[in-house]
Amino acid sequence: MIEKLSEIYIQHKDKFSDNKLVKGSLYIVSTPIGNLEDISFRAIDTLSKADLIACEDTRNTNFLLQQYGIKNKTVSYYSYVESSKLDYFIGEMLSGKTIALVSDAGTPCISDPGNILTGKCIEEGIEVFSVPGCNSVMHSLVVSGFTLKRFYFQGFLPQKKRRQSVLKELTLIKMPVVIFESPYRISKTLNDINEHFGNSEISVSRELTKKFEQTVRGKVKNIISGGIKTKGEFVIIINNT
Repeated sequence: MIEKLSEIYIQHKDKFSDNKLVKGSLYIVSTPIGNLEDISFRAIDTLSKADLIACEDTRNTNFLLQQYGIKNKTVSYYSYVESSKLDYFIGEMLSGKTIALVSDAGTPCISDPGNILTGKCIEEGIEVFSVPGCNSVMHSLVVSGFTLKRFYFQGFLPQKKRRQSVLKELTLIKMPVVIFESPYRISKTLNDINEHFGNSEISVSRELTKKFEQTVRGKVKNIISGGIKTKGEFVIIINNT
């Protein structure tokens, strides 16, 4: 299927000629969160035309680019070098180069690198554009079955300092609460949720859009006792309404 998508893009490439990137600007590009077919033609086109791609992990991004026959320069931009590489990327854009920003999966800047760069671009008068696409928050919310007129995004909980106080604060927010978690702390977090929210209804999603995607719904205690595979990244929705 990926090969077919690449062929379709190549065959209809002329239709994207109007997608002329603005020189000296930043494009925040959403990429698949699992299934590589979940990419837009505009994202492929932007990644092809940008002067360079700032990415969380060059290995992951280069693999994605290879699937679509894209050859472009990639520069690592992960959390520990956000500040040290800021001047480099700003300098490149001020000199007229266009940069595409991607994370390992999904939409950059949401619990991923990008906020510092985006903020600096706005400060410097550099135009910032978004190429929308996949993100795990919306995917998990729509399959939760909860009422979604509004929700609260927490992201990752603090690992140690302020963890308990943050959980206590979240109990006061009367709407679905979205929490990100790793496979290493999922069991601890489920037990913490049970302690602070009681035996609430939750939805737990893992391996989103991949072959072994799984969403488990029910009371916290039932999910803890029933067990869930501790593999992949997790999105927990607490129905705190």
